[in-house]
Amino acid sequence: MEKESSAGAVIFRNAQKSAIFGTNYVGNNKTQYLLLRYEAGHWDFSKGNIEKNEKEEDTIKREVKEETGLEDIKMINGFKEKINYFYKLNGRLISKEVVFYLAETKKAKIKLSFEHIGYKWLPFEEALEKLTFKNSKDILKKADNFLKKNLSLL
Repeated sequence: MEKESSAGAVIFRNAQKSAIFGTNYVGNNKTQYLLLRYEAGHWDFSKGNIEKNEKEEDTIKREVKEETGLEDIKMINGFKEKINYFYKLNGRLISKEVVFYLAETKKAKIKLSFEHIGYKWLPFEEALEKLTFKNSKDILKKADNFLKKNLSLL
């Protein structure tokens, strides 16, 4: 069985009620999470394969820039979660491990890559409903709890 290693980020921002942010979410200093819609139709976080001799954090910065155009992400120390799953590619079973970090951005505007067909900035409850996979929902819950406990950002 083939194995793949990927790294991704739960990206968040503090949205304020402002036309500048272009958000429909009404509120002050509310945390929103970035979800990407993949071509297959599912909603998930930005992630990608770790290239040879690349550190996880470097993979995340590269993938986030490629997939969203965001270059200002700030990695949040202390949050690192892994998920494992299997998928089939051309009849081959692949074991995949994805490590997720937490990252903050100040920007709202996203420039999607060809890999995605949409995106949304959503508050926690809406993001939790929108995510397609259970393991992604679990990562979001852990990230949101981490923020509430450690950063006083909410």
